Amino acid sequence: MLALQRRALILDLVRRDGAVRVAHLVEQLGVSDMTVRRDLETLARSGSLEKVHGGAVATSTTTTGEEPGFEAKIDLESTAKAAVATAAAGLVKPGGVIALSGGTTAFAVAAGLRHIPGLTVVTNSLPVADLLRGHAEELDAGAPTVLLTGGSPTRSAALVGPLADQAIRSLRVDLLIMGAHGVSERAGVTSPNLAEAQTNRALIDSAEQLAVVADHSKWGVVGLSRFAVLSEIDYFVSDDALGEDARSVLSREVGRLVLADTTSA
Repeated sequence: MLALQRRALILDLVRRDGAVRVAHLVEQLGVSDMTVRRDLETLARSGSLEKVHGGAVATSTTTTGEEPGFEAKIDLESTAKAAVATAAAGLVKPGGVIALSGGTTAFAVAAGLRHIPGLTVVTNSLPVADLLRGHAEELDAGAPTVLLTGGSPTRSAALVGPLADQAIRSLRVDLLIMGAHGVSERAGVTSPNLAEAQTNRALIDSAEQLAVVADHSKWGVVGLSRFAVLSEIDYFVSDDALGEDARSVLSREVGRLVLADTTSA
């Protein structure tokens, strides 16, 4: 069993039972005590559960109002994030007009767009704009054109607020690729930042199609403010460690569920 699959199973058990013990996981997964403890540490760093003495307890159903910084999130679930980004970039057509939201997964997607010819990218993400503009001189005339919204930066380096919202509402894009702090069946797609949620809503309203990019660790996490319901999503791009319950819900609710292969990331 791959590490990502093992962690997805651990999360399923935690969310079902509310808590797990290391000894039980060792027996059920057939791995060492140290392997289980490393998995729990990784999941705890991503905010998916909370480590306690002898095991872990669920925290993913707790509403979160704290927004992690961009640098704090960039290395979390990096393999899954890379696989998701590659799959999402495959949805983008040459010559199109797309939007990219803030967040580290959207940033990973941007890296895969640099060689798509004739692309126009609208973004409220400072790192995305820096990435695409920084490579423009290295590429030919077909490098993406970048339009950066105004606004005030959040801790995740996304520009939000009335200036950003006004600029976004004047635009129309073919496809919006949007990251998420959390996704759940009841809460939908959420953010811990109220202003960012509002700007994300403006981005959604400007787009013909919506693709949400979120690795398996985002499922079951609920932020303070919802900006989309599952039925609004045309493409939900995640990785192959996503749990069966999540797959069932998303297959029913969204237009198309895309599961990226982490073994090739």
